[in-house]
Order: sequence, then C-alpha cells, then structure tokens
Amino acid sequence: MRRGAGSTTSSPRGELVEIIHCRGHENVKATHRSTLEFTKEDYLTPRGDCIICVSADKGITDLSEEFKEALREGKKLLIQIRVGDLVDEITAEGSPDLILDHPHSMVVRKSTYIDARTLAIRASKAAKDIDRRIVKLLKDPGTEAEIVLTVE
Repeated sequence: MRRGAGSTTSSPRGELVEIIHCRGHENVKATHRSTLEFTKEDYLTPRGDCIICVSADKGITDLSEEFKEALREGKKLLIQIRVGDLVDEITAEGSPDLILDHPHSMVVRKSTYIDARTLAIRASKAAKDIDRRIVKLLKDPGTEAEIVLTVE
C-alpha cells in the first residue's frame, strides 16, 4: 500500500501532489493550538500534542525538489487528511524562507515561524482544529491515514 519516497505526481491542472502514508498511535491527542505534525518516528510520547500520525513514509527531505521549490516560491498548499471515508482539509502557504530539510518530521504552522521541520506557514488549522472523528480514529495504532499534499 505504501509508495516510496520522491513520488511527486502532477495533476491535470499542473498541481504538484505528494502522498504520505502514516498510522495512528494511542498517544495521539491533537490538541496543539498552533501547529500540526506528521512524523516518520514510530513512537509518540503524551507530550507530542501536535502530532496527528506516526510511521510516515516521508519526511521533508523525502519530498521532491520540484515540490519543495514550489513551496519556496510561496505557493499555496492544500493538505488533506484522509482516514477511511473521512477527510479534513487545511490550507497553508509556502515561503522563500522555508528550509525544508528535516529527515523525520513535517510541521504545519499557523504562525510564520520557520525551522528545518516547517513544511508550510499561515495554516488555516492546527492539530486542535482537526475533525475530532479523525482524531478519535488516529488514537488506534491500527488506523492508517493518507496525507495528500497539493501545491496549487
């Protein structure tokens, strides 16, 4: 079911799409007020309140250079979190200041703070804003999620 790293595709409208597969964890809280995170790590401590899924098959360094360059051009990013039949959407922005150089994590921020883990800024939602039905499912380590990143 998992696809390998660097599998950026283009949509018919010329959008760049990256798909990340990850799974839930019993410590998923998704209560952070300003960030949300996907991580390749397979564990999650109770303090990781921004992490919504673990064991992701991609970190920022696994995204294609074309995708990262589009984010550095300041393009808009649509993030879809898909769990079963449920989908939640977040919009965010790229920035010329993005570093995009972290092997394990991707952090989406409501603020404009940037570090190596930052995927996008000025997000419309943080972890606490994610559909609670999705969060409930992601508290189960057996739940698989698909994160679809689309640069528009």
